[in-house]
Amino acid sequence: MSPSSSGDSRLPAAYLQPGTSSFADFLAGQAPDLLPARRGLPGGDASELAPHGTTIVAATFPGGVVMAGDRRATMGNIIAQRDIQKVFPADEFSAVGIAGAAGLAVELVRLFQTELEHYEKIEGITLSMDGKANRLAALIRGNLGMAMQGLAVVPLFAGYDLEAGQGRIFSYDVTGGRYEETAFHSVGSGSMFARGALKKLYRDDLDVEGCITAVIQALYDAADDDSATGGPDLTRRIFPVIQVITVEGGRRVPDADVAALADRVIAGRMQRPDGPASELTGGGEDA
Repeated sequence: MSPSSSGDSRLPAAYLQPGTSSFADFLAGQAPDLLPARRGLPGGDASELAPHGTTIVAATFPGGVVMAGDRRATMGNIIAQRDIQKVFPADEFSAVGIAGAAGLAVELVRLFQTELEHYEKIEGITLSMDGKANRLAALIRGNLGMAMQGLAVVPLFAGYDLEAGQGRIFSYDVTGGRYEETAFHSVGSGSMFARGALKKLYRDDLDVEGCITAVIQALYDAADDDSATGGPDLTRRIFPVIQVITVEGGRRVPDADVAALADRVIAGRMQRPDGPASELTGGGEDA
């Protein structure tokens, strides 16, 4: 008599045996329908059927890395949500920011979080920074079918590398291609403007507060030129979500602290709408 017919409620043998350190691989074998990429869609472009997240920015500083995201989600020309969260802790020493189809992206982040936790429980150690970046690349690659139908997920990954003793940033394409970035990077519809701002403002000797201020300035510039990126909402007091990661681990910057820095940035923009000017170096005085 089978377990189901006898009323035996014990877990199947596969759940009780030592196996792969990848939770995603285990899920693919036992319940593949739970993976986001395994859900079929009818033919055609589905990009306008779901809210999309936009701009994520990350920058390193001596001793760590900062990641920030605006709060707006759009669906076509409509603002679908004004206070969406796009930056999430992946584990104690890393964070992931989402751009693209918001629902799929959040689900992929949750799967990634479980993947890292599952690895640590099975192996007894934390996955290396490069290992985490590779695992995320594999999850993105699994979503390629959805991406071809307009539901792309292109996150930004950053964290503190305990072995290297520094913050690191990784970007991806829809095929799962993984690229390590230097100093700062941005993804999403406003990324071009955010990176342009950081090229002007970023210095490799910024402290934590200076780095946070720089990414807030970058998100402000992105919102100034990209309608899908939300700027600071003074009426509703909605400000970017910012994660700081150092050797002591990751933490979300309290909303009150972000609001205080954003208020200072906005006050400065009242005097200089295009933002602070960078110092000219390397013979700039003769130009």
